[in-house]
Amino acid sequence: MNLSFLQDLLTHVGNRARHQVGLPPSQNGNENRLARLTDNCHRLTESSGEASRIMIAQRALEDYQALDDEERYAFFQLLADDYAANPEAIHAAYAEYRESPDNACLETLFAACEPKRQSLLRRLNLCPGGTYEIVRMRADLLKVIKAHPELKPLDADFAHLFGSWFNRGFLMLEAIDWNTPAAVLEKIIRYEAVHAIQDWSDLRGRLDPEDRRCYAFFHPAIGDEPLIFVEVALCKGVPNNIQHLLANSGQTTEREADTAVFYSISNCQAGLKGISFGNFLIKQVVQELQRELPNLNRFVTLSPVPGFSQWLSQAREEEELSVSDALAEQLESDDWTSDETAQQKIAPELRSLAAHYLVNIKHRSGQPLNPVARFHLGNGASLHRINWPGDTSANGLKQAHGLMVNYLYEPDRIEQNHEAFSRNDTVACSNEVKKEAKQGASNVEKDKRAVEKDTKRIAKKDAKPSARELEASDERSDERSQTS
Repeated sequence: MNLSFLQDLLTHVGNRARHQVGLPPSQNGNENRLARLTDNCHRLTESSGEASRIMIAQRALEDYQALDDEERYAFFQLLADDYAANPEAIHAAYAEYRESPDNACLETLFAACEPKRQSLLRRLNLCPGGTYEIVRMRADLLKVIKAHPELKPLDADFAHLFGSWFNRGFLMLEAIDWNTPAAVLEKIIRYEAVHAIQDWSDLRGRLDPEDRRCYAFFHPAIGDEPLIFVEVALCKGVPNNIQHLLANSGQTTEREADTAVFYSISNCQAGLKGISFGNFLIKQVVQELQRELPNLNRFVTLSPVPGFSQWLSQAREEEELSVSDALAEQLESDDWTSDETAQQKIAPELRSLAAHYLVNIKHRSGQPLNPVARFHLGNGASLHRINWPGDTSANGLKQAHGLMVNYLYEPDRIEQNHEAFSRNDTVACSNEVKKEAKQGASNVEKDKRAVEKDTKRIAKKDAKPSARELEASDERSDERSQTS
């Protein structure tokens, strides 16, 4: 798995070969670094020799690494503008294809439509370590693209190339345990994005016990940098609370366990955003665990519900729904975390609202609004159970008022669920969740009708009187004056 030695060796060979292709010595100064990068990119696209391309690519990536944020933005603008496809070449190729719509002309048209920056990125990828540096380059691009949407076509080119470079055939699944090299373990601590790992002792509790597993995808061109990893707990029964799960590592033997729980999935490389690894990872880990431990008969997640608190708050502000006084009071203070009586009182209402949110509240795509739900349901899982309280950490309270969810992966139904979700946005869920979602939707409809009724009543009360009503009012006023 450790490819660092090979990469270091190739880099060393590349440095020694630099003089053989006529490249000048490396310059470490900051002056004209963007100009040097621009010049090296131009040379890279013009060069025809394989050895010289590798050396120029390495120099260009060194130049890029030396840029500051402003210079990197200028470089992205350069790629977007100067390395785009040539409109004249496209028109000419299209005209030729219209005259003779054969495969040769079609190939010419395809070549004309491809932006020059794709060829540049492929050539930058030639040097040792180039793939990882280009992934980091895209991470820099994603930081600025929201403020500069004109760079989106450039990002599309990165994503297009990464879709090929990081397809499933290149990914290597590795088990991570306490004997894994420290360099990789340090990255697991740093990249953990769901439940923070506090220290090495905490990490050991997640990797070393008999009832704990961790798996990661690696890529041969990236070396010891994980792309994505999943932490797994072997349990007896389906867990419903993350604090309890983390605190009880080592309490279940492999023979006793009947359930594998995926409780944390972390993407490691920001530059690979939008490149799907998680679906492959979970399915392959299920297969690995089935081979290793045939006694496992359930595969579930214990997943967060990011965005639930925000949705509930916004829905209340916009008067799309209301909650009971008891729930409103507890949501404001979080006193329920140490009060079991309060938990029992508000749990049914909160779970029904969560089920409604996960099943009925949709993203503009027509799929569930919640991103974690889209991920697991799109992978072929079903919404199995809503757990509350499931996560009483500060982050769990902030993002979901302590809610967590079990998604169930049934190997025999994964493809069926995936197809139903992909084609019809069908949310596969247990009867319990269906019942809770129906109750939540019913309560929301009642609230909407009540709000509409109040709105009409207030509008009627505040409406201006008609001419007839004013005339009648004046007559009554005259009568009162005459009587007095």
